[in-house]
Amino acid sequence: YGEERFRMTCLRLFLSFMKIGFCSFGGMTMIPVINDEVLKYGWMTSAEVMDIVAVAEMTPGSLGINCATFVGLRTAGAIGALCASLGVMMPSLTLSMMAAHFILRLKGNRILESAMRGVRPASMGMLAAAAVTLAVTTFLPDGNTIAWNMILIAVISGVILIKGKLSIPKTILIAAVLGLILG
Repeated sequence: YGEERFRMTCLRLFLSFMKIGFCSFGGMTMIPVINDEVLKYGWMTSAEVMDIVAVAEMTPGSLGINCATFVGLRTAGAIGALCASLGVMMPSLTLSMMAAHFILRLKGNRILESAMRGVRPASMGMLAAAAVTLAVTTFLPDGNTIAWNMILIAVISGVILIKGKLSIPKTILIAAVLGLILG
C-alpha cells in the first residue's frame, strides 16, 4: 500500500504542476493556482505554501520550478521534487519541442528565414537592454556613487571567463568569493 500511495502522490504532483504550468503565465500568476492545488491535496497548509513561495522568490530560478521543487521535496522526497519540477516544465518543453520541430521542418523556407533575420536583432537588443539595466543598477547603486568594487569584480570575472577560459559556474563562484572579499 505504501508504494502504491507513493506512486499516486508522485503522479498527482506531476499532473498538478503540469496543470499549473499550462494554466498560469509564470511568476506571481502561479501563486493562486499553486495554493489551490497544494491545499486541495492536503500536501501543505496555507501558511506553509506562503513560506515556500517566499523562499522560492528569494532563490535563483523561476518561481514555478522553485515552488514545484520545494512542494515535491516536502511531499514525496527527491522523486516528488523531480516529478513536480518536470510537471511544471512540461508546457515549456512541449512548446519548445514543437517549435524546434517546425523550425527544422521549415528550414530553407524564405518566410521563416526572413522572420528569423528579424528576430535576431530584436533578441540582441533585448539582451543589450537587460545588460545595460543590470550594469546601471550594479555599478551605480544609488544613481550617483560609482561602485568601484563591483566594477573590479566584473572586470576580473570577465578576464577570467574570456582569457582563462574558465567555465561559467567556476567564474560565478570566483565572483562570489570576490564579492565576499571586496564587499
